[in-house]
Amino acid sequence: MPRLLVLQHVPHEGPGRLMPHLLRNGFQPVTVRLDAGDRVPAAADADAFLVMGGPMGVGDIGDPRLPFLGPECTLLADCLARGVPVVGVCLGAQLLAHAAGGRVGPLTAGEPPLRVREVGWGAVHHTPDRMDDPLLAGLGPAEVVLHWHGDAVLDLPPGAIRLASSVHCANQLFRIGRSHIGVQFHPEVEAADVEQWLAADSAWVVQAMGADAPARIRAETAQWMPRLRGSGDRLCRNLADALAGM
Repeated sequence: MPRLLVLQHVPHEGPGRLMPHLLRNGFQPVTVRLDAGDRVPAAADADAFLVMGGPMGVGDIGDPRLPFLGPECTLLADCLARGVPVVGVCLGAQLLAHAAGGRVGPLTAGEPPLRVREVGWGAVHHTPDRMDDPLLAGLGPAEVVLHWHGDAVLDLPPGAIRLASSVHCANQLFRIGRSHIGVQFHPEVEAADVEQWLAADSAWVVQAMGADAPARIRAETAQWMPRLRGSGDRLCRNLADALAGM
């Protein structure tokens, strides 16, 4: 069975609905809890990597409280060089883009630029002339997804292809070659995950969207989660297929 390492940065951001699709493709997933002190693996330790989200960012590389971030980027650069497949979600997408030579930083909008935290449910629009890409198979021109980030990939790495954007964030889904993929939004979540995130990030969510933000996100989760179970599952299937080289 091919070995897949899941790199986690916090306990409540795991593979979620990606897991059954990974298992369907024959992967043997093993979770590596970098935040809990697990060793950063080497590219040769796995056949593929899934890099999950977390509240830290590329700007935190070098912070002694997060000693794994620098070595993790070195690992991703090695995966790119060796052709080891990687899917990065949210923080994982940002780390992958940084390792490949892209520019990552705080998300801003307007003139003068103001800080934007993209949190809650909103649309992503798929690149019209890329709808034949296998990652977009079975998806519509636009889908409603869950956003949960304050940083973003501001400039894609050389040679990367943009597959989806939102109003404030140009690089929501991108591909570097065939098997290195970044997803800024969260196709993997279930309603229970949203509750865990609201509990863990309550102050940040309120800062981003106001005092009524948790109630609004809960209401929108009830509205949009049934649709995500279709479109999100299809994207998760496409991502798992990409990791498997299909």
